[in-house]
Parts: sequence; C-alpha cells; structure tokens
Amino acid sequence: MATHLPPPDREEFARLGREVYDRVVKPKLRPEDDGKYVALDIRTGDYEIDEDDYAAVMRLIARCPREWTWLERAGFPAAYVIRRADGSAE
Repeated sequence: MATHLPPPDREEFARLGREVYDRVVKPKLRPEDDGKYVALDIRTGDYEIDEDDYAAVMRLIARCPREWTWLERAGFPAAYVIRRADGSAE
C-alpha cells in the first residue's frame, strides 16, 4: 500500500516543480507546445500537456490521483500573471 506523504513547504515544492520540469519535460517539448500548459507530478515525473490548463490537470489527476501537481506554461516564466486593477503585473 502506498504511503502518502504531505507535500513539502511552498519554496521546496516550487524548487522541485521547476527542477523536474527542466529535467524531464523541457527537453521533450516541441515548438508547437509553446504556450501550452504542462501539469506535472513532481514525485513521478508524469505529465500532461494541453492548451487548456484544467484539461491538462484533470488528465494527470485521472492517472495520478494522489500526487503533487505542478503547473508550468511552456515557453513562459510562469503559468499565470496576476495584474492589479491599474494593469501592472505582480
């Protein structure tokens, strides 16, 4: 029976997510993947790619239901940009 450990703290989770993305996913990306969302399990390296973030996450969860999901956007420094009411980015 699998043991389910709590996820690491936020900083470690982000570090692991970026590290696994760079090591496992990024080398396999094609030019047509630019701008797509990558849902990534940071424990197993399993991932799903889709233009729709929700679709990618739901497909990954269907295969890896109790894992730690990290979301990246291929070719971008972050999956999302949060803008203030004045239009400036956080």
